[in-house]
Amino acid sequence: MKTKITLCSAAIACSLLSLNTQAAVTLYENDGMSFSSDGLVNVFYSNSSIEKTDATGATSDRDQSRVRMGFLPNNIGFNFANQMSDVKVDVRSSFWVSVNDSDNNRDASPNDLGTGTLIDVRQFYGKVSGDWGEVLIGKDFGLFNRENIMNDQLLLGFGQTSDFFGLVDGGNVSFGNISTGYTYTFPKSQITYRSKEMNGFKFAVGLMDPNKAAAGSSEDMPRLEAELIYSGKVSDGADFKAWASAVTQSSQVAGKDHDQSGVGYGAKFSSNGFSLTASGYQSEGLGHVAGLDHLVGSDDNESSGFLVQGAFSSGANRFVLTYGESENENKSSSSEVTHSNAGVAYFRTLYTGVTFVAEFNKTEVEMAGSPMGEENNTIALGAVLTF
Repeated sequence: MKTKITLCSAAIACSLLSLNTQAAVTLYENDGMSFSSDGLVNVFYSNSSIEKTDATGATSDRDQSRVRMGFLPNNIGFNFANQMSDVKVDVRSSFWVSVNDSDNNRDASPNDLGTGTLIDVRQFYGKVSGDWGEVLIGKDFGLFNRENIMNDQLLLGFGQTSDFFGLVDGGNVSFGNISTGYTYTFPKSQITYRSKEMNGFKFAVGLMDPNKAAAGSSEDMPRLEAELIYSGKVSDGADFKAWASAVTQSSQVAGKDHDQSGVGYGAKFSSNGFSLTASGYQSEGLGHVAGLDHLVGSDDNESSGFLVQGAFSSGANRFVLTYGESENENKSSSSEVTHSNAGVAYFRTLYTGVTFVAEFNKTEVEMAGSPMGEENNTIALGAVLTF
């Protein structure tokens, strides 16, 4: 149960980076100085029909209805900016809360009953930028696989709620396509440089606080993450975007080196309301959920995944088809598990900042050489409010 709760908590940090630049309320602006706020509230009714198979091949079924958050958590953010001649200073803080804090975990522990909004600070950073680029210091989301998530067409939707991770009864968000196409880009204390755009290209490189491989492990170098993005036009009305990211870290446990590394990549083509997105990743020594090495603790762990999506937008309507899959193999324990999610979603903008969402997801878990598995069919209906 502790593992399930930890995995659910990891997902609550999924960011509004792609949204807060589009929707914000300016509270003060004068002489190059400004202060603004942005936020999001979303709630879905969901019904999951779950069939699980245990190690003996016996199956069990149950249906579960919930009223809960979707993939993005409910949050509020505050932004300060000060333009000083050729240098600009920005500061951002953002806070996430869970609305799923009712009496829904009675089988877990009496301490889990009642309210517990899990106020979570996932961004608290400052930036200094100029003609030479930008330097960020503080806590923000990592670079590895970040664009994979930010370009997910289900970002404002629901996504998968595998019971394998305890997500059906979880007290936080659903998972989008975490573990079914990409790993979650966990927030980290960092010093990151981002370049100015050069012929459509932008790159970033960051020194991150390393993830502990084990209690008492030694990390003599910081975690290194990098990202490269290209954005351009194919023709009038046709846009193309491609990206790549990477991560590397080394830890020493009881005199033995444990190395972690990974690459992420993807591309998106958009034209006349249509868009096609494809992304993927490969990693060693990292988990296939949050990408944190201490969740696995073995150099023998290998993970890979991909996500393909098609979308069509017309006026206030957007339709999405999605399929994602991740495979995780641990050679030392000879275990292999595959998670997949297929879905269809409909988004309808009712008013500015108000979106209706209807979604169906079919999530499957298979374990090689074992009858253990899961099939989860989830219907979700909800609304997303942004400012």
